[in-house]
Amino acid sequence: MTELKNDRFLKALAREPVDRTPIWMMRQAGRYLPEYRASRAKAGSFMDLCTNPDMACEVTMQPLERYPLDAAILFSDILTIPDAMGLGLYFETGEGPRFRKTVRTEAEVSALEIPDVNTSLDYVMKAVSTIRGELNGRVPLIGFSGSPWTLATYMVEGGSSKDFRRLKAMIYDQPEIAHQLLDKLAQTVTAYLNAQILSGAQAVQIFDTWGGALSASAYEEFSLSYMRQIVSGLIREHEGRKVPVILFTKNGGLWLEQMADTGCDALGLDWTINIGDARRRVGDRVALQGNMDPAVLYASPQTIRKEVKKILTDFGDHPGHIFNLGHGITPEVDPEHAKAFIEAVVEFG
Repeated sequence: MTELKNDRFLKALAREPVDRTPIWMMRQAGRYLPEYRASRAKAGSFMDLCTNPDMACEVTMQPLERYPLDAAILFSDILTIPDAMGLGLYFETGEGPRFRKTVRTEAEVSALEIPDVNTSLDYVMKAVSTIRGELNGRVPLIGFSGSPWTLATYMVEGGSSKDFRRLKAMIYDQPEIAHQLLDKLAQTVTAYLNAQILSGAQAVQIFDTWGGALSASAYEEFSLSYMRQIVSGLIREHEGRKVPVILFTKNGGLWLEQMADTGCDALGLDWTINIGDARRRVGDRVALQGNMDPAVLYASPQTIRKEVKKILTDFGDHPGHIFNLGHGITPEVDPEHAKAFIEAVVEFG
């Protein structure tokens, strides 16, 4: 096992003292970087990039070559799971992800098979082990998955959606079918994250991108309960270290206490909540990750620095803060503004 040269990210997740606040960014390997765009063009398509372990490693490493980040995150996509379930993922230029098949009926959900992730998603595991080798202990590697609810929105709607009307109709009219689908997804996500851990991921994050679109009772029943199921089924120690779990529900500020009770190690926060208020609500039960509005990166470097200082001040002098954006960095951001952001955290954190 290669010794970890920079473990402040893992220490912060364990709410241990660190020399400075660690930082990484959601979507840190992405279209805002010219070198990423060159790699994607070389690969031929987004899916070709995802399914080539060497190229996934290449783009994972790109932001680390530019910036003093404290973690790498596997380059992949949350929709690899529905693709492995046979739905046929593809990407339309300018329109985002699409599926050739949907699951909307009881028969379609019943026919859905739980895949063997080590076979159907072996390219992800190869990417994880390749990246770990390339990192050589430089920083920890984060693995990830979408939450069952978030994956289900794409599988039922057939792609991105503004109102999730088909899946929402299902949870109210035919909840038993929705539960069958979500349970299959929870089993798959658990196996998928465990396979990533065994391949070398040193922390994992569950992205519940669309959980915040639910009512309070529906969130508990159709999103949080399945994330709780996943957390309870994960490998929590590997290679002699604890493997922390981060839950991130976008627009989930109403439910921080319930999320903290799942057994996770940290909560990702979007930008709609004050991080100091969040810390007071959850106490020392979990670490907190976040939570600058990604749109601040369109502002001047001076404004970016001011916002970083404000979030650090709001969190206060307590252990257990990982600085991040409140959601993923957007493609139009100037890489120099991302640099100003990261360097401000390094300086003030």
